[in-house]
Amino acid sequence: MADYKAPLNNMQFLLADVFKLPNLWSSMSSLADVDVDTAKAILEEVARLAQEELAPLNREADEEGSHWRDGDVVAPRGFKDAYKLFCDGGWGSLSGNPEFDGMGMPKTLVAMADECVQGACMSFGLAPMLTAGAALALDTHASTELKSSFLPKMYSGQWSGAMDLTEPHCGTDLGLIRTRAEPLAGGAYTITGTKIFITWGEHDMAENIVHLVLAKLPDAPSGSRGISLFVVPKFLPDEQGECGERNAVSCGSIEKKMGIKGSATCVMNFDGAKGWLVGEPHQGLACMFTMMNYERLGVGVQAIGAAEMSYQNAILYARERIQGRSADGAKQPQEAADPLLVHADVRRMLLSMRATTEAGRAFYLYVAQWLDIAKFSDDLQRRSHAEKMVSLLTPVAKAFLTDRALIAAIDGQQIFGGHGYIREWGQEQLVRDIRITQIYEGTNGIQALDLIGRKTLANNGELLGIFIADITAFTASLEPSVLAEMVSQLNTGIAKLEHSTQKFLQQAATDKNAVGAAAVDYLAMLGLVGYGYMWLRMAVAATQTSDYGDAFVAAKLATAKFFFARIFPELDLLAARVESGSTTLMAMDDDWF
Repeated sequence: MADYKAPLNNMQFLLADVFKLPNLWSSMSSLADVDVDTAKAILEEVARLAQEELAPLNREADEEGSHWRDGDVVAPRGFKDAYKLFCDGGWGSLSGNPEFDGMGMPKTLVAMADECVQGACMSFGLAPMLTAGAALALDTHASTELKSSFLPKMYSGQWSGAMDLTEPHCGTDLGLIRTRAEPLAGGAYTITGTKIFITWGEHDMAENIVHLVLAKLPDAPSGSRGISLFVVPKFLPDEQGECGERNAVSCGSIEKKMGIKGSATCVMNFDGAKGWLVGEPHQGLACMFTMMNYERLGVGVQAIGAAEMSYQNAILYARERIQGRSADGAKQPQEAADPLLVHADVRRMLLSMRATTEAGRAFYLYVAQWLDIAKFSDDLQRRSHAEKMVSLLTPVAKAFLTDRALIAAIDGQQIFGGHGYIREWGQEQLVRDIRITQIYEGTNGIQALDLIGRKTLANNGELLGIFIADITAFTASLEPSVLAEMVSQLNTGIAKLEHSTQKFLQQAATDKNAVGAAAVDYLAMLGLVGYGYMWLRMAVAATQTSDYGDAFVAAKLATAKFFFARIFPELDLLAARVESGSTTLMAMDDDWF
């Protein structure tokens, strides 16, 4: 298996040349101190940690898994020491609120650091990822007293975090939850219920685990409008703010899973556990969705990290494995055969992996840019615009990036042939690990329904128009001769997306099944247009820089051309599916299935 190498050159190119992030940061007072040198130093150091400390744990953690015994969970060998190194380096505080000992770094920088961690070892990376999400929800909605009690220790990693949403009988439909919260004297509550699929809900890496739990108060309205959010620690803070008595929170078991086996996926029991309300009563979902934009983007980042590792693994094998001769004559006549890399079909798979992974990295930074503007901008109008972009693009960042990342991992496995199906090269683990990214934090089908229903149909395509306006403003700024063919292809793709959108809106006016019928293909259309936009921006930036060498520039342009020639035309098929309506889906009688 290849040794993981953080793609620092590509990250630096996106940071400095494609998105010119230092200019963005300097335009916002809260980020004015973040510059190129700071960003470069952070990325180089997190890359070292990922390559030297985390990546070597990945395979063994997958084989060993976490261990559950009588309610206690022990992480795989090496995880506890690596977690300490991670925390001692301050990595858990990167995005934290400076008022509570966080570093206040922009998401555009943190996302790239996250990719390094996730690409090296996804099972490990889930622990700080969940802690960051829980901390964000607390920072946004909790009282100052709760923030002071929990955030500094969560940022330091001394206490970790977990999100407790799903129950045995409900996942997507959270309005069905049965976990109950009863008020106590003094403002606290007792929490009773069972949650499942709780990532790192119990472990031995941190001294305390802070659970954010969705529950219903006695007077709660029915459905999702009656959900409240509570902070429920494993150990209750004492008067000095340290771990005090054990709370009535326990892990009933951990799941045996297809992938991410090194992480503990827990059944958590709350048996009258003490907790405190976060935000207003019955506003739990609103509190949770504050962090969902970040978490869902984080899942896309996770998938890109693993897809990058898949590409690194596959290209190493394609260079070393000799099989057959090149179609246009032997490339290594002194050897018994040529390397796999000479074969056109192998190059097709490698280029597909490279094109979608690099576009995905650019796309998550593009979305992170809007998150930063929405959070840090001093201009209220600009913040409002950014919030609309985040709303539209978050489901795409979660679903399309993870869908394409799985394809990239499978392509890598195909290049290995039989060796990709066995443990030796580690490729089959990447396929298994990436698979979960399409499921958790809201399945990709749910993301597609969100995009086409709430983000498109509900506003008659207004949000899409804002996104397209951003693309057309960029293409209009280019000289007519600059990459004219790519610009033309992208404009044609935009026109197809707009046409399919209007066709769908017409169908939805009379067909209640139109949303579900078109959703997944529509999201893929928007994702492809987004990737096309990213490749045009990368191609333009590549022609304007000499900082990375001629080979870097040539490879960027070659990959961009491949994307537009071999992947972007999928828009035609997707458009046909979107515009076909729901008739053929709903024509089957239920008894015929």
